[in-house]
Amino acid sequence: MLDASIPLTTLEWDEWGNPQDREDYFYMKSYSPYDNVEAKDYPHMYVTTGLNDPRVAYWEPAKWVAHLRTLKTDDNVLVLKTNMGAGDFGASGRFNNLKESAACYAFILDKLGVSAE
Repeated sequence: MLDASIPLTTLEWDEWGNPQDREDYFYMKSYSPYDNVEAKDYPHMYVTTGLNDPRVAYWEPAKWVAHLRTLKTDDNVLVLKTNMGAGDFGASGRFNNLKESAACYAFILDKLGVSAE
């Protein structure tokens, strides 16, 4: 957002603010997930990303998860699942999306202590 030479960047300034303006910059930073990580306990997390996502590059969630792992003070599980063939909305196809949802639900149920028995 700071590099005005990147195509379409300045068009988003009307919606998000211009980070070259001091007030806009600090407002944007106040809701930035990466910049708001701090040393504290976090819940169990299952973070997903897609290699081919044109909106949020896969390295952004990877950096956020690495930052969380460095600072978090608990022993809760923090999973980063990168789908190597998916984009913004996850896997395509009739059953692949259901498999992704099932994996997420399985993680949640496990952390809630729900067993398959």
